[in-house]
Amino acid sequence: MMLGLSQEKLGNALGVTFQQVQKYEKGANRIGASRLQAISRLLDAPPSYFFEGAPSALGIKPGFEDGAKQFVPDMVTTAEGLQLNRAFAKIRDGKVRRRIVDLVCQIAESEAQRQADTQESTS
Repeated sequence: MMLGLSQEKLGNALGVTFQQVQKYEKGANRIGASRLQAISRLLDAPPSYFFEGAPSALGIKPGFEDGAKQFVPDMVTTAEGLQLNRAFAKIRDGKVRRRIVDLVCQIAESEAQRQADTQESTS
């Protein structure tokens, strides 16, 4: 979506249906290494991009039975998420991008702590 590339166009370029692309996006089907490499080239992103913040990096065991489906980023299906992704993709300075990620992580951690504190006080 950030590149203006439809699932149908991506599927055609990969030689698969758009339904298959949907399954890849939702994590319903696994992507082989060669297909991931092709997707990386088409989207002009290194393969490592697709693993940033992945469940194993967060201490969650890999596999759907261990909560990997919860990892699927619902955020990019919202208008705000799409807007944020498009704006972030325009930032070329790696240091600036890293600082933005750090800032968002700090905000998320603060929010999680606030929620935990609220739950404790109501218990």
